[in-house]
Amino acid sequence: MTGYYIIIIISMLVSWYVSWKLKSKFEYYSNVHLRNGLSGKEVAEKMLKDNGINDVQVISVPGQLTDHYNPADKTVNLSEGVYMQRNAAAAAVAAHECGHAVQHAVGYSMLQLRSKLVPVVQISSNLMQYVILAGLVIMASTRSFENPNGNTTVLAIGVIMFAFTTLFAFITLPVEYDASNRAMKWLKDTGTVTQEEFVGVQDSLKWAARTYVVAAIGSLAQLLYWGSLLLGGRRD
Repeated sequence: MTGYYIIIIISMLVSWYVSWKLKSKFEYYSNVHLRNGLSGKEVAEKMLKDNGINDVQVISVPGQLTDHYNPADKTVNLSEGVYMQRNAAAAAVAAHECGHAVQHAVGYSMLQLRSKLVPVVQISSNLMQYVILAGLVIMASTRSFENPNGNTTVLAIGVIMFAFTTLFAFITLPVEYDASNRAMKWLKDTGTVTQEEFVGVQDSLKWAARTYVVAAIGSLAQLLYWGSLLLGGRRD
């Protein structure tokens, strides 16, 4: 299991660095105040209106970096630090979440695919750790001279569950990047932000996207490790 712990530690360190960098970027660009004086809420409402979306509500939610779009009740949920703030970071987040609302409105295929996978991923995420652990125990206890790898059926089920979560992580990448691209294009084309403010928007969203890249790569690395055990790779 040493290999698994190495993967986890490396993933955690990289994830921590990217998260720290993201927070520092947002703190920095929170001091770049918008010349138009629009709050995150007003930026979101303007982008929705400009895209002909009239059935989505912009609301405030507690917490930091808790911003998200909920397609179930059609709400753009902005954290307290974004909802009322009037800076480049708030504009970036607000427009990005509205990018998801636009995706929903136009039927963006990758968003639809991700939505369809949500129920499966929720079940897999809740059970896969227990299934994989049980699979490892069963595999080790059923090894014999005739069957040196033991019974791998349960482990295979666990790896398949993990594969769904990895697939979900990679499908999330184009969804997030597309939402950011829609946000940046709208902010720039409409002149909602100045060129100087746009640099802050672009940099903020770049680091936000990297958190999803790190998560996807970390998930793939773990999947490959469990897959190597399933295929009879050497356990250390």
